Amino acid sequence: MRSGASFKACQKACRCLLSGFGGRVDGGQAERLTEGSGALGGPLRSHAELSQGSVPREAPESGEGSETLVEICQKRHFLSGTKRNSRDSLLTGCHSGFGPLGIELRKNLSAEWWSSVVVFREQQVFPVDALHHEPGPSLPGDSSFRLVSAETLREILQDKELSKEQLVAFLENLLKTSGKLRENLLHGALEHYVNCLDLVNKRLPYGLAQIGVCFHPVSDSKQTPDVKRIGEKTEASLVWFTSARTASQWLDFWLRHRLLWWRKFAVSPSNFSSNDCQDEEGRKGNKIYYNFPWGKEPIETLWNLEDRKLLHMYPGNVSQLHGRDGRKNVVPSVLSINGDLDLGMLAYLYDSFQLTENSFTRKKNLHRKVLKLHPCLAPIKVALDMGRGPTVELRQVCQGLFNELLENGISVWPGYLETAQASLEQLYSKYDEMSILFTIMITEATLENGLIHLRSRDTTMKEMMHISKVKDFLTKYISSAKNL
Repeated sequence: MRSGASFKACQKACRCLLSGFGGRVDGGQAERLTEGSGALGGPLRSHAELSQGSVPREAPESGEGSETLVEICQKRHFLSGTKRNSRDSLLTGCHSGFGPLGIELRKNLSAEWWSSVVVFREQQVFPVDALHHEPGPSLPGDSSFRLVSAETLREILQDKELSKEQLVAFLENLLKTSGKLRENLLHGALEHYVNCLDLVNKRLPYGLAQIGVCFHPVSDSKQTPDVKRIGEKTEASLVWFTSARTASQWLDFWLRHRLLWWRKFAVSPSNFSSNDCQDEEGRKGNKIYYNFPWGKEPIETLWNLEDRKLLHMYPGNVSQLHGRDGRKNVVPSVLSINGDLDLGMLAYLYDSFQLTENSFTRKKNLHRKVLKLHPCLAPIKVALDMGRGPTVELRQVCQGLFNELLENGISVWPGYLETAQASLEQLYSKYDEMSILFTIMITEATLENGLIHLRSRDTTMKEMMHISKVKDFLTKYISSAKNL
C-alpha cells in the first residue's frame, strides 16, 4: 500500500473518532445534565461504539465475569501481587497495589484530569501541594490515623513506674501533639487560599487543584471490626472559591463538567450517573457514581461547603479572606470537588472489559477477552513484533521504528525482544488483555517493499501500511481521541 492508501486509512480512522467521541466541556452557563444526554443535547456516544461491529457485547456479571476481569488484571499486571484481590480490598484500597500497567493507566487518567481541570481552562486554576500529614490536636470522635514515634510509644508503655492514670495522660498528650495522616486534600488547599488570592488580585472565582494520596481507616475483618488498617487512595481535588451568590450555579456547572468528563472515556457512558446528596450538617452536594456489576459506587463527590471551613481555619481577621465579587468584598463559598482516581480506574477497567466471539475459532464456548480502554487511557499504544525471516535485519527495523515512535511520545511494547515462541493467536490474546491499541508486525515483506501488518484491537482487522506512514497514522489517531 502506497502513501495515498495509507492516508485514506488514516482519514477513515479519524472519521470514526469524530463520530464516536463526545465534545469537550468548556466554559459557559451550567445546565443540569440528564441521563444519556450529551454536551449539545444529543445522545452521548462512546469511543468503541462504532468498533464493536455486529458482535454483541457481553458485560461481566457480578460472579464469573468479575472474577475473570480480576484474573486478567493480575495476569497482565494492572494489579500487582499473586494473592487474589477481593472486591472489598479493591474498593477500600487495602490490596497489594497496582502493577506497571495499572500505574501507567492511573498516570494517564491523572493527566487527563489535570488537562481538563487545570490546563485548558479560561477560569484560573492553580496547582498546589501539601504535606501528607496535618498538624493539630486530636479532636473527640476523630478517626484519623496519627503519626506517632514507635520508640516514644515503646518508652511510655515500658515505664513501669507510671500509674494507669499517668499512662493514659501521657498517651493522650502524645496523640494531641502528633500530626494526622490526611483523609482528603481539602485542608491543604484552604491553607493556600490567602496566598493565592493575591495571584488573582482578589478576584473571584478561582480554583486550587491537587492530586495526591489520602488515607482512611478500614475495618480489618468482620470478626474484628474494631481493628483498623490503613487504606490508601489517590484523589484528584479541585477546591473552587466563588461568591455565595453564584455558588449553586457553579456547583451545577462543575457537576455537568465532571459527569461529561467521566463519560467521555467510557465504552458505556450511561453507567456513569449522578445524584443529589446531603450531609449530616445539611450541606447540599452531588455524587457521581459508576454502576459496577454489584451496584453503584461513588467515584466523585461535589460539596458546597459555604464559608464555614475558611472562617474556621482563619479565625479573627476576616478581612484577609475577602475576595472581589464585582464591586463587593465577600468571604467566598468553598466548593469541594473530589474524585477517587483509583476507583475511577477500576470503573474504566470494568467498563472496558468485553467478552466477544473468538475470531480464531468457531467454537461458541470460547471467547476473546479484551480490555477496550480509551486510546488516551490505554497504558501501551502499540505492540511491535516480527515474523519469520532474517532475524538480525528484522530486529534492526523493529529497533528503528521503536525509537521513532518513542521519540514522538507513543508508548511501545517491544514484543520483538521476546525469545519464547508464540502463535499469532496467543500474541493477539495477550495484547488484547493488555489493552494495546495496535499490533505492528514486521515481516520479510517489510525488508522488500517497506510494508508492515497493522492489526487493530477494537476491530481485529488487519491492513498493510508503509512503514514510513505508521508514525503519522498513530499520532493522528491518538491526537484525534484526545482532542474530541
